Amino acid sequence: MLGKKVKVIIDRPLGTYHPKHKDIFYSVNYGYIEGIIAPDGEEQDAYVLGVNEPISEFTGKIIAVIKRLDDVEEKWVVAPENMTFTKEEIIEQVEFQEKYFKTEICM
Repeated sequence: MLGKKVKVIIDRPLGTYHPKHKDIFYSVNYGYIEGIIAPDGEEQDAYVLGVNEPISEFTGKIIAVIKRLDDVEEKWVVAPENMTFTKEEIIEQVEFQEKYFKTEICM
């Protein structure tokens, strides 16, 4: 799956708040990959890194998978094809939401 090109539908654009948890502010674009069902029964969630403006959809490559060790979900990390991020950079950018979970990043 790493390195695979996917299209992310953004339902929580950069600069917005979580619809139920108003204390979670999205500092990156966040959405889902249509047609891929995750372990929670919903479409696969994804963070989009490397795009610094709100967008509605994005096509890029999967650069990492965030495994939540205390939850059934995984989050995919998608970036422009010519961009890379270290584990530390990914953690820093997704901390706003992942701080509530015990996670590991697979790259």
